[in-house]
Amino acid sequence: MINNITLVGRLTRDPDLRYTSNGQAVATFNLAVNRNFTNASGEREADFPNCVIWRRQAENLDNYARKGMLIGVTGRIQTRNYENQQGQRVYVTEVIADNFQLLERRPDDSSQSQQNSFNHNNQSQSFKDPFGSSSQIDISDDDLPF
Repeated sequence: MINNITLVGRLTRDPDLRYTSNGQAVATFNLAVNRNFTNASGEREADFPNCVIWRRQAENLDNYARKGMLIGVTGRIQTRNYENQQGQRVYVTEVIADNFQLLERRPDDSSQSQQNSFNHNNQSQSFKDPFGSSSQIDISDDDLPF
């Protein structure tokens, strides 16, 4: 049996981080995930699955992800049920996320994106040194293989 799911969508709200009575972090969130087709009027519709993520990943999601950000989630589908106060059986289907990935920069990272932007006037591009030194490397277009 296989129960795997991969979703790419935008957070509809900031993650809601809580802790269980024994101290485990759990965050709930919703994603807006576009459907692959349009409706009869030509508009693209979306689904909004409920998602749950646990432990360190929940804390990381709460620290780094905000409403509107594009994220990727891998996990599984889980259905649970309970009896509400009116005595009715209620079924809940959720995505239990194992991992998430931020798929775009945070909006407040403008200084980093400006630092790596292409300068059309002198035809050079500035990159940070991947080996961690604070100096920058200037590369001209003539040095690029493409």
